[in-house]
Amino acid sequence: MPEHDLALLRAVAVEAGRIATGFFGGTYISQDKPDNAGPVTEADLAVNRMLEDRLRAARPDYGWLSEETEDTADRLAHKRVFIVDPIDGTRNFIEGGKSWSHSLAVVEEGRVIAAVVFLPMRDRLFAASRGGGATLNDAPIYGSSRSDLSGATLLSTRPVMKPEFWKNGLVPTVERVYRPSLAYRLALVAQGRFDAMITLRDSWEWDIAAGALLLEEAGAMVSDRHGAGLVFNNPRPMLSGVVAAGTGMHGALRGALV
Repeated sequence: MPEHDLALLRAVAVEAGRIATGFFGGTYISQDKPDNAGPVTEADLAVNRMLEDRLRAARPDYGWLSEETEDTADRLAHKRVFIVDPIDGTRNFIEGGKSWSHSLAVVEEGRVIAAVVFLPMRDRLFAASRGGGATLNDAPIYGSSRSDLSGATLLSTRPVMKPEFWKNGLVPTVERVYRPSLAYRLALVAQGRFDAMITLRDSWEWDIAAGALLLEEAGAMVSDRHGAGLVFNNPRPMLSGVVAAGTGMHGALRGALV
């Protein structure tokens, strides 16, 4: 049941935070992954080991997809799959920032049914189960009700605002803000602190899965950059960007993008 999976995700997220904060600000090994895939630290790997040990022991019939575990086709044969990012925002972690997160999700036949995004340095635990609503530190959260794109707050990287990505080169007048963890950006839109979030680059499922359920259960909408619904546990675990916003704003954003 999603609620039982959610309790499990919450427990291991707190443990992940304990492990990661033990490394934070100290001395640890960090190296760059091949193919410009970003940095990985001892903290990422230690959290990943704990998550894989705890979650797979608790649910041996579930598949496994993690940024820090070599992927195999085995997960495709499972009805349910854990999709996790041990530390989302590793660069921020290395730089001593506080906006990195642990992103944990359970996917059933392509749909997320339980999710947690936890920021231990900010003491923020976002959680959701399918049909059970979304919460921040156990208080219900809801997406923005704004429908006017002009003047909206938008979480995105700077390149998203280039005219080439907008119809007729008309970049909307918005307040652009950035946070280093993609999972955290999605959670902030689910919370209603920001009106929308866009990433136009192909994005890994482990960055998106947990935040996608938070958005849906908070009454917001999330799709890929072309407006298609998100399906997880694909053979190539990437999605074609993400557009997330309240129900009124989502259509306006999609209509303005190329």
